[in-house]
Amino acid sequence: MKCKIVITTCPDQISAEKIAKDSIEEGLAACVNITKVRSIYMWKGKIEDIEEFLMLFKTTEKGIERLKDFIKKNHPYEVPEILEITPDYVDSNYLSWLNENVK
Repeated sequence: MKCKIVITTCPDQISAEKIAKDSIEEGLAACVNITKVRSIYMWKGKIEDIEEFLMLFKTTEKGIERLKDFIKKNHPYEVPEILEITPDYVDSNYLSWLNENVK
């Protein structure tokens, strides 16, 4: 089963941590990295310049669609960023661990 990475951002640490922990508890991701970032983007005709929390979810092909649906349903943004990446290489031991932890 291939590894997948889903990227999103949250407006605050509390919502990022809740989404991360809930996704892991539900077996949708095996690991979520959270880091503070500065985002500059266009929203409704205005340039926004804000601090957000970037989230990297590690999941599998079998969990990817359920994870994306979970993020859409639980995300505080009107239009959440949801990007899916398939890495070219994943260490075999890490991939085994990942597959064991995504339901």
